[in-house]
Amino acid sequence: MNKLLFPCLMIFLMACQANGKVEYSQKEEAVFNPQQYVCYRAGEKMTIDGNLDEQAWKNAPWTNEFADIEGDAKPKPQYLTKAKMLWDDEYLYIGAYLQEPHLWASITERDAVIFYDNDFEVFIDPDGDTHGYYEFEMNAFNTVWDLLLAKPYRDGGPAINNWDINGLQSAVALKGTINNPDDIDEGWFVEMAFPLDVLHEYAGGVKAEAGNQWRINFSRVQWQMDVVDGSYQKRINPETNKSYPEDNWVWSPQSYINMHRPETWGFMQFSDLIAGQGEEAFVFNEDESVKWELYRLYHAQRAYKNSTGQYADDMALLKNVGLSDSKYISSVNVTTSLYEAIASSSKSDYYWHINNEGRTWKSKK
Repeated sequence: MNKLLFPCLMIFLMACQANGKVEYSQKEEAVFNPQQYVCYRAGEKMTIDGNLDEQAWKNAPWTNEFADIEGDAKPKPQYLTKAKMLWDDEYLYIGAYLQEPHLWASITERDAVIFYDNDFEVFIDPDGDTHGYYEFEMNAFNTVWDLLLAKPYRDGGPAINNWDINGLQSAVALKGTINNPDDIDEGWFVEMAFPLDVLHEYAGGVKAEAGNQWRINFSRVQWQMDVVDGSYQKRINPETNKSYPEDNWVWSPQSYINMHRPETWGFMQFSDLIAGQGEEAFVFNEDESVKWELYRLYHAQRAYKNSTGQYADDMALLKNVGLSDSKYISSVNVTTSLYEAIASSSKSDYYWHINNEGRTWKSKK
């Protein structure tokens, strides 16, 4: 049995996304089963041109094919999407392939809302505390939007849009002709180099070093399109007279249509092996099991406060919103408007903490 699996949890959740809000709803929380990836060293100079033709890219493994953001609750995506990762002392490299028979883009202004086009997105939380994380989006024109999230939208954000990743490199390679409805295209490749000195700003003690793990996820936004008067246009729902909602295809499913749930992102483990010169197993950190129970409590506390106007000071009260007994959580300390919970495993050297804003941190036993 996968070590990350946990019992299902029924909760109420209000989640915000850059393109709007998801209303409160009651649904079954998926098991905690994030994707895992071992990131090998490049071992050669990388040219960021979108082609992924260096030997290092050829040796780097592909991720699993992307799934719908809600996971098994929705059908398999219509088009293939997959990604790769590499690193060296200066950069984290990300490449991806997006199958696409109709290459289309319209946005050319940097830091515009790129997901109004079909796009590829990257989310990185180096220290895995759900706060202080990075978002990056690009379309088939290689128009980019990079922003910093002080904390998730659900906890008040904010998104810092005027923040740029200094030294960022990005490129696309199109396999077809863009904005030409008269042919059928193959797709597009994307390639990015994220400077590690920038990503380390919110890495804490979890810097890019062999054995360390970062939380990371990828998303593909895909709109339904029609050809009207020789041009691509978003398909209109006749019942609303608005475009149909976009599809969201991701590497590690979120269970909700909301990428800003960092606790469910995948794990990327740095390896000192050069890509193609051996394999290293991903090693699950048992402390993540402890942290997951704290996240379950966090969501249950949100549901309880939404219902009663206050946080629960007794774990037993959270059973009313579906939180089963925890084998790791030892205490919940509540004030009139705040709380802090503490959890630990007998196998861990740390106590893990979470507060009402969902941030986690550790202290030595």
